[in-house]
Amino acid sequence: MVQNLPKAKNARSKRFLEKRLPQVIEHPKKAIFIKGNNTGEVLYEFLKDIECLKKPDAVFFKRKNPILPFEDASSLEFYSQKTDCSLFMLASHSKKRPDNVVMGRTFNFCLLDMIEFELMNYEPSFFFEKVKRPVFGSKPCFVFSGELFEKNLDYTKAKNLILDFFRGRTAEFISLQGLEWVICVSASSELLYFRTYAIVLKKSGTRIPRVELELIGPNMDLKIRRTCFAPLALMKQALKKPKILNQPKKKSISNDDFGNKIARLHLEKQDFSKLQTRKMKGLKRKKKSDLNSIVSNEAHPSFKKLQTDS
Repeated sequence: MVQNLPKAKNARSKRFLEKRLPQVIEHPKKAIFIKGNNTGEVLYEFLKDIECLKKPDAVFFKRKNPILPFEDASSLEFYSQKTDCSLFMLASHSKKRPDNVVMGRTFNFCLLDMIEFELMNYEPSFFFEKVKRPVFGSKPCFVFSGELFEKNLDYTKAKNLILDFFRGRTAEFISLQGLEWVICVSASSELLYFRTYAIVLKKSGTRIPRVELELIGPNMDLKIRRTCFAPLALMKQALKKPKILNQPKKKSISNDDFGNKIARLHLEKQDFSKLQTRKMKGLKRKKKSDLNSIVSNEAHPSFKKLQTDS
């Protein structure tokens, strides 16, 4: 259900509120990056690195925010509605939960699901300064390895959340040069190994280049601490598609590169004898009596004489 938006005071605010309404094709998901009540240098570098991977669809909060999402998520829902961001990442540090990272998403500006990780063995991107960085806004390739992504619910949700967080904008066509970096996530019984690689195309002596991967960071190990998943009814509502997009495809109808509609029509066999043509003397049908007179004229000796003279 859509929340009751306030009444617009002028045309400008009306246009702003209309953009917040549900769309048939939604805009790319944006993410907010929030510092908790206590964050050290490691967590700050971590948030900045992830923000660079998410740009330009990222909003970074510079001030500290004492938020405990598993106890009260109202602040996250408020920030989500204020910034129009459906994804969030919160980093905090405490004696009970050191190097804590909460990653989640919202639906209709209400909390949908989130996962709490422990950040371990973090390597920031400035450790790999000599490697070429990907362009802001480029889409990554994803590699998930491990049976736990299919068997364990927590790992399955973590995979889905990571894909949703870094998928970026929808691209209809992708060129070979546009594939610049890879996110590889491997699962073990205790940790998620998050690695980021740059795709390097080198000469191979053939038309197909040789592909190599180079670490560019950020690299880290993530340990799942706590989870909060949406109820089945709410998740079903979040995955619901508009009826316009679910229309059945019509047979024998397609569109060309210029947007013109091309259709194939199946008609009955036509009788060309009844086809109406232009009324010309040469196209008129002859009667049988006229045809017999023509044949008799051709058999006349004078007609044969004309043929021999010609």
